Amino acid sequence: MYDRLLAPTDGSSATQETLTHAFEMARRYDAAIHTLAVVDERQFYQLDGEQRYETQAALRQSAETAVERVADRATAGLAVTTAVREGHPSAQITEYAAANNIDVIVIGTHGRTGDDAIAPVGSVTERVVEAASMPVFVVHI
Repeated sequence: MYDRLLAPTDGSSATQETLTHAFEMARRYDAAIHTLAVVDERQFYQLDGEQRYETQAALRQSAETAVERVADRATAGLAVTTAVREGHPSAQITEYAAANNIDVIVIGTHGRTGDDAIAPVGSVTERVVEAASMPVFVVHI
């Protein structure tokens, strides 16, 4: 049913719950896991010169570390492909998924409470759900 899963990561401890589900799905379906970290260009595009370069390099290093941690966490028998891209997270996630024939995206959301309850899914997750051409499995974290 699922041969390739995409588990995007931002490197936060909150994504661990999402990865637990992604690894379980991969074992159940004997699927390969792709993990993607996106360096959000909105965090540095207004900076100038050296500050922009240093910020971009630091964010890229954090993203590389995040996907390496996912690969290190994978148990024996799970194949993990890592990738880092720059751009808007939701666009990069859906573009990567389409380009790599991903069968399902496993992504987390913090959800909202109180006055924010109108938007129960985070903005990146919401955009991925709307734009993806494949199923999206949303994990509340």
